[in-house]
Amino acid sequence: MTDEALDAVERNMVKLRRGMSRQRLGRAAVRDHNLPVDVQVLHVVDVVDEGPDGPGQEMSVGLVATRLGVDASRGSRIVAEAVKSGYVRRVASQEDGRRIHLELTPAGRSVVEATRRTRQEHFAKAMGDWSGAERAEFARLLARFVDAYEG
Repeated sequence: MTDEALDAVERNMVKLRRGMSRQRLGRAAVRDHNLPVDVQVLHVVDVVDEGPDGPGQEMSVGLVATRLGVDASRGSRIVAEAVKSGYVRRVASQEDGRRIHLELTPAGRSVVEATRRTRQEHFAKAMGDWSGAERAEFARLLARFVDAYEG
């Protein structure tokens, strides 16, 4: 990659991160679907929906906190809010009854579907004048980038 291309990727990733950190899409989902919930709870619901890192693992409060980039105490508080809101439930582990894992409730699944629709509408608008081939290529390259970056 040329220095110019790398510079453009870096600058645009910063813009994208800034836009995402303003929680524009989360607030839009709350507004569009009249969800009586804090945006942080939406983040918890998204993380629980994503599931554990690998087979045989369970979704825990610690994993939610790690993925959200918050400390365990903050993670516990926002998970408790998601439980109180009725979007997530605590369930005894099938592996070890002393452990608790998290799963979405039907209301949580509805929230996931609503927020996905909102995000996809915003992304579709941003790519409105792109051809199908351009969208497919962008999706392929973005997935490749994310896999390499997280790997």
